[in-house]
Amino acid sequence: MDLSSSEVAHDFLPLLKIRIYKDGRVERLKGCDSVPPSLDPTTDVDSKDVVISKDEDISARIFIPKLNNDPNQKLPLLVYFHGGGFCINTPFFPPYHKFLNSIVSQAHVIGVSVHYRRAPEHPLPIAYEDSWTSLKWVASHFGGNGPDEWLNRHADFEKVFFAGDSAGANIAHHMALRVGMEGLSGVKLKGIVLVHSYFWGSERIGSETKKPEHSLVDDLWHITCPTTTGSDDPFINPAKDPNLGKVGCNRVLVFVAENDLFRDRGWYYKESLEKSGWHSVVEVMEAKGEGHVFHLLNPNSEDALSLLNRIASFINHN
Repeated sequence: MDLSSSEVAHDFLPLLKIRIYKDGRVERLKGCDSVPPSLDPTTDVDSKDVVISKDEDISARIFIPKLNNDPNQKLPLLVYFHGGGFCINTPFFPPYHKFLNSIVSQAHVIGVSVHYRRAPEHPLPIAYEDSWTSLKWVASHFGGNGPDEWLNRHADFEKVFFAGDSAGANIAHHMALRVGMEGLSGVKLKGIVLVHSYFWGSERIGSETKKPEHSLVDDLWHITCPTTTGSDDPFINPAKDPNLGKVGCNRVLVFVAENDLFRDRGWYYKESLEKSGWHSVVEVMEAKGEGHVFHLLNPNSEDALSLLNRIASFINHN
């Protein structure tokens, strides 16, 4: 019997529900359930799955709210990146499907929830490249000539937003930075929404010194990004990025939670962005007494509904 098949090389509980065995096998203990796309009876939001790149296994779930009688009604476009430490979850995981239904209904937007390849089987920067491929696919619908009719007919490319939670917030930031540095033809990025961002650094800040999980974060980052320079890599620590001031939008909304390990990183991101030469508006909204991604774990709570409403008002800000 090969003992390596049962010997654990890396166990990231309780930080992340994943184990990696010495033989390379990966056991995901959460985020593997899925629900099919459907017309949601509660919100009247319809959804469907699309393939972006069959060879690279990149896809997305698209959400559209109930429309008025105008067959060419244009709506803001929200591109969403799910969290899970770059390792777990998908857009098809029930909490994400429910959250996208809710935000698409509340904000009256088209939602594109991106399915990128996950570490450790597909280490970073693959998730970033998959996300950029997805954005270029979305942008191909500018002018109404892309492969998806919902986006051709109804997406307003003058009102595009990126959003994500945890690792997905990290991706949303880096995609906005890439838009600022490279451009994305046809797309006007108006703002980004970062929920409980998975950012880090080699030096402990704020309450991080009091939380024992911080060593797990360092270890997880090295597993997900084996070529990293460390916890001050700009991929994980935007404050160390000399290009931070080139974020390609003029509004940023950051959510933090009081009991979240990454709470202080959200505030530090605001401070770093304001010092970077980026001369626009960044806001932080803090939920007292809440933990990491509470809005997914308890979506009907008062704080979760407040978060949902704030995102909707941010998108629809005139």
